[in-house]
Amino acid sequence: METEKLFTPFKAGEIELKNRIVMAPLTRNRAKAEGDVVGDLHVRYYTQRAGAGLIITEATQISPEGKGYAWTPGIHSDAQVAAWKRVTDAVHEAGGKIVLQLWHVGRISHTSLQPDGQQPVAPSAVRAEAPTFDGEKMVDVSEPRALEADELPRIVEDFRKAAENAKAAGFDGVEIHAANGYLLDQFLKDGPNRREDAYGGSIENRARLAFEVLDAVKSVWPAGRIGIRLSPFSGANDAHDSDPAALARYMIERLSGHGLAYVHMIEGQTGGPRDWPEDLDLRELRDRLDAAWMGNNGYDRDLAIERVANGDTDLVAFGVPFIANPDLVKRLQRDVELNEADQDTFYGGGAEGYTDYPFLEQAIMDRHASAA
Repeated sequence: METEKLFTPFKAGEIELKNRIVMAPLTRNRAKAEGDVVGDLHVRYYTQRAGAGLIITEATQISPEGKGYAWTPGIHSDAQVAAWKRVTDAVHEAGGKIVLQLWHVGRISHTSLQPDGQQPVAPSAVRAEAPTFDGEKMVDVSEPRALEADELPRIVEDFRKAAENAKAAGFDGVEIHAANGYLLDQFLKDGPNRREDAYGGSIENRARLAFEVLDAVKSVWPAGRIGIRLSPFSGANDAHDSDPAALARYMIERLSGHGLAYVHMIEGQTGGPRDWPEDLDLRELRDRLDAAWMGNNGYDRDLAIERVANGDTDLVAFGVPFIANPDLVKRLQRDVELNEADQDTFYGGGAEGYTDYPFLEQAIMDRHASAA
């Protein structure tokens, strides 16, 4: 029987993938509170999922200022680099590929999570209507302060240094997080970005910081080992734009020519419906892009197989299914039932709901035992 294209090898830039199924970045809030470092659980969690063609790590802070949620990991200290190296070594030993997602939350933070209790930073002093987790409870994000223009080179340098640290930690590449209402997305969209300088106003100006970050990361990594995540249509974390179709077209056109590994596109609302402006065809964007297109949002087996077969996407990122199914690729190949994800254990905690979901063989044995 012919193998569906979804399950065939693919080369994203310089990264050789054994299949086209990607583990999407998934915040799970299980880093150690002291030092924001990953631990033994993370080694096991990611290694269990090494059957993916590519693993994208949970969003990872590029600096203490970039932190927006309790118990999320960083990549800005020696201890964090050493801890992530244990993860990458284990994933590689298991035959997997893994890239680190570089993250600055911008205004999606709380003073209690910031160094010295400072205000979060943003393109403009506009507070988001969004919650965060402070380690005890969900709280409204704090009012941010607007970044001065002369501070932006520091932000760019933080991304560059984090990319350098990711290389030292043994990753196969990096993904720049410019989606879901975090700092770079805040600059891209005219809702949160009210600036009147060279980083505000026109789409070109609003995109300036993202491309400065890309250039900085390219000074560390070959472009073919860099991806970028975009969500031009999504209002996640209260980040909206008045003309998302124009923003999407501009970003795809500007990103083409950089030789990137992939563009990771959230096709619709983050975690919501697959909708985008009526005057925009995603295939139009995909055809303009000279990198791999990674589709994300609401994919199941049938949709993934169909869109890869039709050339609408090169790679498919699965999120929640990878939480509950460490061997998701095998299950999709065999077209068997998936484990149900327990939403109560998504964020925080220990091994329960993290590394204890059964692999297919164990699930079959458990069903037989219960039927006996």
